[in-house]
Amino acid sequence: MTDAEKKAAAAASAFAPDRRSVILAPLAAAMLGLPAVAQETPAWRHALSLTGEIKYPPGFRHTGYVNPAAPKGGLVRDSVEGTFDSFNTVIPRGAAAPIRAHLYMPLFEDAMDEISTAYGAIADAVRHPADFSSVTYRINPAARWHDGHPITPEDVIWTMEQVKKLDPRRGFYYRNVVKVEKTAEREVTFTFDAPGNREKPQIVGQLQILPRHWWEGTDAQGRRRDVSQTTLEPPLGSGPYRIKSFEAGRSLAFERVQDWWAKDLPIYVGKHNIDELRYEFFRDGTVELEAFKADQIDFRTEISARVWATQYDFPAVRDGRVIREEFSERASTQMQAIILNLRLPKFQDVRVRRALIAMFDFDTMNANLMFGAYKRTTSYFVATELAATGLPEGRELAILESVRDKVPAEIFTAPPSLPAGGSSENQRNNLREALRLMQEAGFAVRNRRMVNAQTGDPLRIELLLNGPTFERHALAFKAALERLGVDLQLRVVDSSQYVNRIRERNFEAIFGSYPQTLSPGNEQRDFFGTASADRPGSYNYAGIRNPALDAIIEKIIYARDRAELVAATRALDRVLLANHYMIPTWYLDQQRTARWNRYSRPETMPFYGAAAFPTIWWWDQAKARALGSR
Repeated sequence: MTDAEKKAAAAASAFAPDRRSVILAPLAAAMLGLPAVAQETPAWRHALSLTGEIKYPPGFRHTGYVNPAAPKGGLVRDSVEGTFDSFNTVIPRGAAAPIRAHLYMPLFEDAMDEISTAYGAIADAVRHPADFSSVTYRINPAARWHDGHPITPEDVIWTMEQVKKLDPRRGFYYRNVVKVEKTAEREVTFTFDAPGNREKPQIVGQLQILPRHWWEGTDAQGRRRDVSQTTLEPPLGSGPYRIKSFEAGRSLAFERVQDWWAKDLPIYVGKHNIDELRYEFFRDGTVELEAFKADQIDFRTEISARVWATQYDFPAVRDGRVIREEFSERASTQMQAIILNLRLPKFQDVRVRRALIAMFDFDTMNANLMFGAYKRTTSYFVATELAATGLPEGRELAILESVRDKVPAEIFTAPPSLPAGGSSENQRNNLREALRLMQEAGFAVRNRRMVNAQTGDPLRIELLLNGPTFERHALAFKAALERLGVDLQLRVVDSSQYVNRIRERNFEAIFGSYPQTLSPGNEQRDFFGTASADRPGSYNYAGIRNPALDAIIEKIIYARDRAELVAATRALDRVLLANHYMIPTWYLDQQRTARWNRYSRPETMPFYGAAAFPTIWWWDQAKARALGSR
């Protein structure tokens, strides 16, 4: 998912127990199957939470992680590695510019200090029946597009229709939405294909709404706009910023909307304080870093441990003009791995995949290439309560028992584990185990090459890369596989070719990741479900097809409470790990940042928001004067 496709990524947590009876009563009735409550008209709510608990009461003034008196003004110059050729965020074609978070708004906005909890944005209230079969959002009467037109239920309906029609991935994600209709002057109702999906009311509330009247209108030349095509005409929005200027593929500037209609909504107070945001686009990370050092860029997130350890000892860091700071990443987790294309015969035998995992020496790689900065990824939900550990028990065991005949027997007898590396003895042991597994899978070593024992064909694997970020790690893995007789070939292509090959499933292995929130749900179908294995644009890059996973994913989606969700997610994690679908690599639970010292932030940062720059920061005139001219 995006914000750099991270989706996605999205959502985070903490709660207070006030008004529990009001919030939990409908949920409890649904769990107990009490029909009388389900027939009553549900009450309007100011917030929704998958945990059933809401931190901020009706009428709250602002969240606890902002400075409500933060001054407005100043400039942030940021950088993006890549390019763009379109402002159309609906269609999957082209390289869309990063405009969603600046121009558009959702019906409800997620809080940064709660697990999957959202408050009023375009909509000022929400309600749904106890069985979660539908949800109704009430549009805020003050909601306006930047041209002054009101935001209407028709805009919401049109947006959902276009997204489902034009984007296969999101069409699959919203496939349970069978009807969207205007049910009152300011109300829009989403009806789902079945009851019991607790996440659906919140999912549709995260949809960023587009202006129907603008997209169905004409441009300055009188040409009718087409939402199914790419465009570089700056679109109309409703959010805190509008596009000020741009140079296609190279730069993009936003200006703050001074009279933004939502600036006083509680979820937005203290946010979006910078007057102008400028983005420069770079195709080379080295050039991007040099631009930051030269004070052409204000803020940088560093993803390379080597660069963080060796390239940030320059004069501005030593004299305090540049601040290095790390922020804890708590809002999400991810499986980062070498993803194998299971559609290819060479990867369909689990013993081959286990042999490749045995040869991936994370410990040596971490020490030699990454300054010991990373931790081994041991779970699809690593470092969270959702990760499978030890042997299954309780609710998790009951879920796994229901699919016992479809999962590896080791799930019930051995905890998840990965081979240890880092020493010569471990490397020899792993090599012996990999050779044994390959021989069992029908391979043999001939003339120092691993070949199919029947056909004599050598085992070659092409690892597709779109830049130098993972090249050193790939070369280390290549050297390790040479000891096994496997030929790992590296293929570096440009970003557009890389994206197209991934979409077409024209790859053998890639470095990739599966970003996860702390409340997994419907996206798991897209990640690991059989129905998404061959669907263009899905995130099931590996092509996983497993009926046991399909059944467990439905348990996650229709979990009746947090405990059941955690148990089902651990069961999912355990089955994924036991099938060894991909080669786990490493993770970092910190966001490494560097900034020129012109900005200030709230004393209390959002527990799940990491740096949250520049959303809750502000231009500090005193610091800027002390730092001097740019």
